[in-house]
Amino acid sequence: MNRTIFTVLSALALTLCGCNKSETSSQDSTESKGVIGFSALTLTNPFFKEIADEMAAAAELQGYEMILVSGERDVKKQADQIDDFIVKGVTAIVLNPCDSKSIGPAIQKANDAGIPVFTNDIKYDGSQGKVVCHVATDNYQGGKLAGQAMVKLLGDSGGKVAILHFPQVESCQLRVKGYQEVIDAHNATGKGGKIVTATTLDGGGVRDEGYKAAKDAIEAHPDLAAVFAINDPSALGARAALEAAGKADQVSIIGFDGQAIGKQAILDGKIVCDPIQFPDRIGQATIEMIIKHFNGEEVPAEVLIPSELYYQDDAKKDPALKISEP
Repeated sequence: MNRTIFTVLSALALTLCGCNKSETSSQDSTESKGVIGFSALTLTNPFFKEIADEMAAAAELQGYEMILVSGERDVKKQADQIDDFIVKGVTAIVLNPCDSKSIGPAIQKANDAGIPVFTNDIKYDGSQGKVVCHVATDNYQGGKLAGQAMVKLLGDSGGKVAILHFPQVESCQLRVKGYQEVIDAHNATGKGGKIVTATTLDGGGVRDEGYKAAKDAIEAHPDLAAVFAINDPSALGARAALEAAGKADQVSIIGFDGQAIGKQAILDGKIVCDPIQFPDRIGQATIEMIIKHFNGEEVPAEVLIPSELYYQDDAKKDPALKISEP
């Protein structure tokens, strides 16, 4: 698979933000070059809102407007939104697919209408319809980081782990795949304790469903040692379930995302660590790929931005966080 990893985004910053004052004024005086339609997975998750905000700002600098709608994790609703984009005659469509396979027919409709489709964060994993470029965190690499963190946490003693998944989307599939490969490799060495995946449950990627899934895991496995949650909302749902069950000190949580709420929970000791994502870079890079496509330049099929592990020591040095009162 052709992967382009953005480790340095200085060129992107120059591309998107390097206009001088006179250029900006000139652009403001002209009509919009077109409209980009973005259907997010859900806007109740701040991660997708940040992607949208960065896309809108970057698109404006390039002379484009953006229509933002929320699919609310409903693939039929998202397909209807794509139909609406087609009727409005947008110049490009960006999706976080609500279902990595089932959105295919809607993408095909956009293709047939001559509208290029891009995805970010969640990859389209079907055969019907074509996506020009996918921009995302390197979720497989991030999953491996989560696995390494779990080995560091439980490696000497081992123990049972519950995975709070969101299996409908490709990004979470990659996170769990990377995580499990590292755990399997650790277990194969025969060193330290064996780390066992006791259960894998659908946490929905949201707090309330994460709570319910974690509650079920705790009841089924009283000796649970840890939870790996595929994002911060489900990790925080798990934390609430552990606190309600009086097991917050027994069961550790490794999340994924690095949202402000997740970083604050890491600082407060409620989550051990996260492989963190960079939604601002995802949003900016998405617009860069769209502009390149419009300009007739070659665009990679996939742009992957590496994740980084973020622990409490990192949170203590993070100026955006507030140290909680004892």
